[in-house]
Amino acid sequence: MNDVQEISDVVRQRIRGLRQARGWSLDALAARCHLSPSTLSRIETGHRRIDLDQLVALARALDTTIDHLVEPVDDADVIIRPMQHQEPGLTTWVLSRDPAQNAGRHIAKMRITAERRTGPDHQAVHPGREWFMVISGTALLHLGERQIPVATGNAAEFNTMIPHSIGAVDGPVEILTIFDQEGERAHATS
Repeated sequence: MNDVQEISDVVRQRIRGLRQARGWSLDALAARCHLSPSTLSRIETGHRRIDLDQLVALARALDTTIDHLVEPVDDADVIIRPMQHQEPGLTTWVLSRDPAQNAGRHIAKMRITAERRTGPDHQAVHPGREWFMVISGTALLHLGERQIPVATGNAAEFNTMIPHSIGAVDGPVEILTIFDQEGERAHATS
């Protein structure tokens, strides 16, 4: 199978998948993109080539972009091999590939140990919000003058304009966290 045929097959699968996910019949989508139901059926089943004007109309009707419909499928685009960043008391693995595709947010796993400096002298402040969930251990969220323990299975979300840092209570803690680009810069330098 050649690359053009593979992409064509992926586009057809995505069109059908988006249509079905919205609960639309062939007739419903055909009406939205001004195609006949039989033409749409032949496009989805591979019995008809997709013209560029049809692709534009389908993308618009499905509330997506042509780029999302024709994006090639490649296992390398699925698997993320996070690089480990280490500093005293903190190991970080960034789990998101491209912040532009995640509305500017980064997703990371962090392992925090007692060696990490936290508290009033080591708190960061930056625009945005941060969210984290404790995978194991107990995190100690320093939020301004408050100290809030967050146990395994619990999550925390807070405004990052409040001075903050995250430490560990009684041994290492592992968290999954989501923060914006400002947060990534703040965490990389704290």
